Amino acid sequence: MHKRTVEMIRHLASSRSEMTLQSLADQFEVSQRTVRNDLKEINGFLAEQGLSELQLKNGGHIVKGEDFDGVLQHLDTQDYYTYRLSREERVQIASAMLVNSARFLTLGAIADNLFVSRATIIGDLDHIKDNIRDHGMEVTSHPNKGLLVEGSETDKRTFLMSVLENSTLNDDRTALGGAGITVQEGDAITLRKILSEQCKQHRLYLSDRSFAHVLRYLGVMIARNQQGAYMEPQDRRDSENMTFAQDILRSVSQYCNVVTTEEEVAALCSQLDRCRFDRRENFDVEDIRIQLLTREFIRQLSAELGVDLNDDYDFFENLSNHLQSTLATDGSMFREDPNLTEVAETHPDVMEAVEHNLPLLKDYSPREITHPEFIYIVIHVCAALERKKNREIAFHVIVACHAGIGTSQLLLEKLKKNFNFQVVDVIAAYEADQIDPSRAEFVISTVPLKNCPLDHVVVSPIFTDEDYLRIGNKLDSLRNSRNLPDHIEERAVNAKGVLEAIAPIVKDALPGEEGLELLRQLRRAVRRYFREKQESDDEITAPYLHQLLPVSHIRLDVECADWKEAIREAAKTLLEEGYIEERYIDAMIANTEENGPYYVLSKGFALPHEGLEAGSFRVGMSLIRLREPVVFDADELDPIEFVCVMSAVDHKTHLKALFNLVNMLSREEFHRELHEAESAEALNEVLHKYEFLIEET
Repeated sequence: MHKRTVEMIRHLASSRSEMTLQSLADQFEVSQRTVRNDLKEINGFLAEQGLSELQLKNGGHIVKGEDFDGVLQHLDTQDYYTYRLSREERVQIASAMLVNSARFLTLGAIADNLFVSRATIIGDLDHIKDNIRDHGMEVTSHPNKGLLVEGSETDKRTFLMSVLENSTLNDDRTALGGAGITVQEGDAITLRKILSEQCKQHRLYLSDRSFAHVLRYLGVMIARNQQGAYMEPQDRRDSENMTFAQDILRSVSQYCNVVTTEEEVAALCSQLDRCRFDRRENFDVEDIRIQLLTREFIRQLSAELGVDLNDDYDFFENLSNHLQSTLATDGSMFREDPNLTEVAETHPDVMEAVEHNLPLLKDYSPREITHPEFIYIVIHVCAALERKKNREIAFHVIVACHAGIGTSQLLLEKLKKNFNFQVVDVIAAYEADQIDPSRAEFVISTVPLKNCPLDHVVVSPIFTDEDYLRIGNKLDSLRNSRNLPDHIEERAVNAKGVLEAIAPIVKDALPGEEGLELLRQLRRAVRRYFREKQESDDEITAPYLHQLLPVSHIRLDVECADWKEAIREAAKTLLEEGYIEERYIDAMIANTEENGPYYVLSKGFALPHEGLEAGSFRVGMSLIRLREPVVFDADELDPIEFVCVMSAVDHKTHLKALFNLVNMLSREEFHRELHEAESAEALNEVLHKYEFLIEET
């Protein structure tokens, strides 16, 4: 049997609900025909063990024999015995074993590890040698010792990384353990903490995929170093990631009991140079431009899909981060992923909507959007749709992790941020058989669970959009069931909800630093009460639009001759109060002359801005309403009555205000009340009114 059929057996054994061809197809993201073939293979295995075969009834219903649970004792989770590896898989793992070994390996040792005969490995040997030779290395043999791979350490690690990232056997039990690339559980947790902490300290934020890539590389590096294998001299080149790499390896050396060298630092730096970063402290005017583009893209998608996604701040932030990192590269960072493509293809309406609105992104990008990039955008949209559905009901869930409570916190924070769950317990995986099934609807786990009395969904601790959709499928099946449990609530009570409710009140009552300090104290107290991880201050203190536009930053009935004068007048307050330098104003005008008025958000409303390096010191806004509107050359959105200059200091602080502003501008009554306001105080009240309407929806 292959990996999927073994996991299917475990799923069937652990599930206490009715299974169908369709439910298995959804769970494993394959077709019903593939499930039928897998069930035939499973029945063959059951017959070999003397157990009752699975029966397929009308409507695709699957009936298990009374002795089916006994199949688990025949599955050895530590080796390949039950997997019946194909030749391609044997060649892949045997090649990795040889490349990773610092000493000679015999054919018998390889055969024993893969649970096949020595003759089978002899038959595979030419394929193994060709596979290794294709990666720039050679296999040498010694009559009394066995086989040894000769090649550079760079080539060996590149090969091992390709096995881990491209293999269908890319879990610890198979590709890692089988090849001898082992990282102790404690070291794995430590590596994740080290990398996360260094990202925060350096204000460099790796994308989820790049974060996982760097973790794998560090695991390979440790495994190689522990065998005495170190990097050969590396090419030295200037890189902004060099200090980042040095600090990562300094901590790795200290806490993982390995010795790192300058060449290891240079090699890690090279890996980091090829990674994608979602956010960097080096802020650029293009960041805001892409954020505005993202808002328009979401607006158009919402209209076509008939589902309002404009109020999903997570979707806006995640997609804008994704587009920033995507459009800043040549597209080679994204490879075809059959699993993601299959998920996307189950949502043809989303694919069609994204395809229809892709010209908006193509007009901005200097190159074509590649098919893998298109698929990733579709996945983001699908995740947002799932998120909208999943906010409706607060299912009770239990979180399980193979490393226990500590590692589960990573997953727990992701779940609480994106779902309206009631997490009733966090347990270690070995405790799963002791769960009281009346406490929850299902279990979310980082590993497959044995003898669990509840259905469980397996996800990655870093929780990707693919995991989101996997949980979404499970929730769909629960929603469609006829017997929802009595304890399902309308809305979960958690720390984030409490803080979101009290933050606007505190900010209005104490708008200065005193209010921010009070919020920090409240945050710590509330988080401790709910026993939740402390989140960063900027999630609590990010200013609202009406706070960035106090009465003193609003001027009405200003007279201007043209758009340049309008920008200068709108920026005057920020200049006088030290938010920006004079050159920031010049840069906004130059930016408009070069790129056009892309910052015109809706009919009659413009939001000129520039980047940090153009002379911005503090995040802020200042707004003017013109006595006579002027033309910005914005086509049907002209003439412009309102000009709001924004000074941004980083990627994120202004996001809440920008997000709310764009949503408010989609309402005709908001435009009308801005136009009719008789004073700066009245206009600020309009901002208050509509911003709280946005926050409450």
